[in-house]
Order: sequence, then structure tokens, then C-alpha cells
Amino acid sequence: MDLATIVGLIGALALIVVSMLMSGELGMFVNGPSLVIVFGGTIFAVMAKYGLGQFLSAGKIAGQSFTNKLPDTNMLIEEIVGLADEARKGGLLSLEGKEVSSDFLQKGIQLLVDGHDADVVKALLSKEKKEAVKRHDVGASIFSEMSDTAPAMGMIGTLIGLVAMLANMDDPKAIGPAMAVALLTTLYGAIIANGITGPIASKLKLRSGDEAMVKDLVIDALLAIQNGQNPRVIDSMLRNYMYEKKRETEAE
Repeated sequence: MDLATIVGLIGALALIVVSMLMSGELGMFVNGPSLVIVFGGTIFAVMAKYGLGQFLSAGKIAGQSFTNKLPDTNMLIEEIVGLADEARKGGLLSLEGKEVSSDFLQKGIQLLVDGHDADVVKALLSKEKKEAVKRHDVGASIFSEMSDTAPAMGMIGTLIGLVAMLANMDDPKAIGPAMAVALLTTLYGAIIANGITGPIASKLKLRSGDEAMVKDLVIDALLAIQNGQNPRVIDSMLRNYMYEKKRETEAE
């Protein structure tokens, strides 16, 4: 589980709620019309920009990004180097049925065992990588659109509230509720954009890049194993995928 994201989201929202409680009763910050305008308007406006399937899968993609942890790069490299050593000693067939930590790596090993050419292996695995990245990118773009749309919906709600207030200037009792709609829609839009959808969109973009890097590492490793390269050479090549500081730490 991505602890930083969970703690960050919960922490940000908790601080907002605490500040509301310090300002008075929490109920004064809850307004039905404002919720309908901002939450409902944001969801349906963004849904109109995408296919229904893409929109509905965005939540699942976000959930998987937070709960499915990417493999540790160093451990993955060590595992692959071990596989390279076995393949060099016993041939590619010695890898058949070998249990590995990654489904993507498992598919690649099976392609090697089945005797496919390097071009076929690279093409099939690269295609799978692109599709995975594409799904993450669509999910990130949906949450990014929500981040842009929520404040706009908040502004629409503000204008509605101001119009209602000006139209009822002769009725003092109607001015307060209208002003509440005007202000709370702006508040809700800001909370959604900066406290929820914006961080999720950024996290999905980051996770997409990390997953693409891991899959590129696996592809390069499998092609090197198929080519019969020395495991030490493979290890050195794959270390280039690690962040510089982490490489230095592992080298010490």
C-alpha cells in the first residue's frame, strides 16, 4: 500500500475538517445545493468527456495504484541476475516453471522458453507495457480533468448563489442561504481539486512512469538473457535503471 498517499490525503482532509470545527459547528459547512452543483456537476461534466467504461475504471485504476506496490528494483535485479545465471548454465529451458515475483516477468520467461525470436518477445512485451501505461494515463487524465472542473463548478455555484441573493434582496431571510450556496460551492470545488483529485492525478502519473520503468527493465533483462550475456554484465546494465542515490547505497 502507498502509505504516503493515504496519509497525505487523509491528513489534508482531516486538517480541513478540524479547521471547520474550530470555526464553529461542522453542520454550517454542509449545504445540499452546493454539494449537488459541485460534486454532481463535476462527475457528469467529466464523464461526458470520456467513454463510460474509461470513466468507471478510473476509480479502480486509482485504487490499484495505491494498493499494488511495485517490486523493489534492487530485489528484482537480483532475481533476474539469478535467472540469467541459471539460463547460462542450463539453457533457457531450465527456466520453465520457475516461480518469479512478477507476472510480467513470468510472461516474458515463458516467451523465452517457447523459443520466440527476440523481436517477437520485445514486441509482445512492449505492447503490454504500452497498454498498462495507457490505462494509467487515462485514469490520471480523468482525475486531472476533475481537478480542473471542480473549481469551475464551484464558480458556477457561486454565480447561482449571487443571482439568488440579488433576486431576493427584499427578503432578508433568503439572503443568508443564497450566500451560503455562493461561498460553499467555491469551498467544495477547492477541496476537491486540491485535496482529492489533484493529488490522485499526480500520483497516477508518477506511478505510470515507475511502472513503465520497471517493465522496460524486465524487457531489457529478458532480451539480454536470451542473448546469453554474462550475468554480471546484465546486473551492471540493469543498475542504470535505479536512482543514482540508491545505486550508490547498494554499491557501498
